[in-house]
Amino acid sequence: MRDLAGGPRVLLKRLRELMAEPLEPQERLDRIVRDIAKNMVAEVCSLYILRADSVLELYATEGLNPGSVHLAQLRLGQGLVGTIAASARALNLSDAQEHPAFTYLPETGEEIYNSFLGVPVLRAGRTLGVLVVQNRTHRHYREDEVEALETTAMVIAEMIATGDLARLTRPGLELDLRRPVSFQGLSFNEGVGLGHVVLHEPRIVVTNLFNEDSDEEIGRLENALSSLRLSIDDMLSRREVAFEGEHREVLEAYRMFANDRGWVRRLEEAVRNGLTAEAAVEKVQSDMRARMLHMTDPYLRERMSDFDDLANRLLRQLMGRSPDDIASSLPKDAIIVARSMGAAELLDYPREKLRGVVLEDGAITSHVVIVARAMGIPVAGQVKGAVSMAENGDAIIVDGDEGSIHLRPQADLEAAYAEKARFRARRQELYRELRNKPSLTKDGVAIDLMMNAGLAVDLPQLAEAGAAGIGLFRTELQFMVASTFPRAEAQERLYRDVLDAARGKPVTFRTIDIGGDKVLPYFKASVVEENPALGWRAIRLTLDRPGLLRSQIRALLKAAGGRELRVMLPMVTELGEIAQAREIIDREVRHLSRFAHHLPTSLKLGAMLEVPSLLWQLDELMQAVDFVSVGSNDLFQFVMATDRGNTQLSDRFDPLSVPFLRVLKHVADAGHRTHTPVTLCGELAGRPISAMALVGLGYRSISMSPASIGPVKAMLAELPLGELKAFMADNLAGSAANLPMRALLHTFADDRGIPL
Repeated sequence: MRDLAGGPRVLLKRLRELMAEPLEPQERLDRIVRDIAKNMVAEVCSLYILRADSVLELYATEGLNPGSVHLAQLRLGQGLVGTIAASARALNLSDAQEHPAFTYLPETGEEIYNSFLGVPVLRAGRTLGVLVVQNRTHRHYREDEVEALETTAMVIAEMIATGDLARLTRPGLELDLRRPVSFQGLSFNEGVGLGHVVLHEPRIVVTNLFNEDSDEEIGRLENALSSLRLSIDDMLSRREVAFEGEHREVLEAYRMFANDRGWVRRLEEAVRNGLTAEAAVEKVQSDMRARMLHMTDPYLRERMSDFDDLANRLLRQLMGRSPDDIASSLPKDAIIVARSMGAAELLDYPREKLRGVVLEDGAITSHVVIVARAMGIPVAGQVKGAVSMAENGDAIIVDGDEGSIHLRPQADLEAAYAEKARFRARRQELYRELRNKPSLTKDGVAIDLMMNAGLAVDLPQLAEAGAAGIGLFRTELQFMVASTFPRAEAQERLYRDVLDAARGKPVTFRTIDIGGDKVLPYFKASVVEENPALGWRAIRLTLDRPGLLRSQIRALLKAAGGRELRVMLPMVTELGEIAQAREIIDREVRHLSRFAHHLPTSLKLGAMLEVPSLLWQLDELMQAVDFVSVGSNDLFQFVMATDRGNTQLSDRFDPLSVPFLRVLKHVADAGHRTHTPVTLCGELAGRPISAMALVGLGYRSISMSPASIGPVKAMLAELPLGELKAFMADNLAGSAANLPMRALLHTFADDRGIPL
């Protein structure tokens, strides 16, 4: 094979002309392979496209038997072409027939060709096909020739992505790009959403592929890289954003990648071969993504998300686009697909357009999930691979009940889910009819159903859900969605709005609960903790930083002027912490009294029971506070020594197991014994089966997400509490305690027609 006839720039220019001509898809492909063969002085050029059934079909050829087009086929992994597609790596062979993967297709007549160069046709790391050149002579193709063919393959990938080739596909077959695919993750919030994909960190589609002036494009690339490096250095150096631990490691990795000469050199080579700076970034990143996805080292594969984010940042620099520009063009039925995202980022999207959220990472207790739950949005989490397989605008179904998603679903599946969504809507209408009815068991026992909240967006749900009040207002969410500490005036305004919206119903404000998994980017921790869940967080932190607690208490006292104020302390470990907090509260009351502020008519102080040490001082605890609230999420985590964010353990232990139910009964009994109100807030309260168990244990007040109140109230209306109490007592004692309580509770409900 001689030198390239004109080089890759001439080839790309010719391809651009072909793309602009009004040609039928097959004619365009035929001319493309002909021009590639001519430019690369190859005797054969063939294009294979990957179908949804994992078969590579010959779509165009110059040099092989033209009658084999759309007939010659190789399975994924079969032959040289199938090996390239499966591995996403090029093959450069001087004697192709000696390679162990060589497969002879008699219909093509390729047995006379010896040298072989094949490259994957990649888009966003996904293999869409394989592009091949061949010659009779034994020779090894040069590196610049491989680069030229890879660049050409990228252009063909965009052609495939436009959908033009769908017209060439035989009836009953589809290309792999449009293949329906399902993923199984975890249920983070119930519900069903049908809509279209919106990638949270959008894969920017590069439409301008070919450059007119390589030197000018190199200059644009260098300027964008300089801006990117400066922005990363700025994030690392800004004092108010004190990234520590893993956050700093990620940014340090970004800085290393952004200054990597190998990466920059590949970008510059792609530009000199005729691509724009944007197209060069997309090509190099797609190559890198495909290779890293096939690596077995999990650390290296995880670093792919860092590369992806860096490439997207560079593309935004080059194209002058911001995430806000992309979010403004949301479809009316948007389903956000993200690797991970923060609570504030979710709130940037208009609620009326959101139908669901899909997360590759995260946990059911992460803050974006808490906010999504408050907004009534179904969430599927731990859905690995969803981002790379999804394209903006793809049809998608999120099944929050099962934790599954369906990308590009087939018509019958979509119809089944549409019916499921309609059924849920009808059921929600029935729940709305219950909202103004009292929450009573079948035998007339009143149960207070409270709701959890944390942001102004939650407040309309109080009336809509028919809640008896707000059993847990998470004040830290206001801090988490802000870029700096909220000023005292902003805190006071929010707390007043909450009390106004409650219209006399009780509201329990939990003091700021940060630390652990609740990280404020603008708040610098003094040390990096190996186990933050057991570390400097919640009441421990605010007692060490009393100015933070004082300003919040002052805002609460001012907001509650003339009304009852209920304040709850998180993660209390010993009674001395309650005494210290009460002293701070009393000091703020005296201060405001001195200046004649309008104070609350009464102030009730409560503690959250999350730390097991309090279980051995329950009577003393009940005497020290006005009420107790069981934080079932953390209490279960600490009792069972189970990290609630660890997906390997998320389903290992059951909160409805006998040991944990006995713990909860111990607390409820202490409340009855000392006449101290006890409530429970957490995941247990929000599901009908576990809410039924709690009522059977003696709880008469439980707090949950607004969407859970209707189903729980419907369950209570059919619940014979007297029978349940006897049932629970029998099965929590003696030898019966070895039986699985969850199954027994289901049987109890089924036998009595109780809806779960």
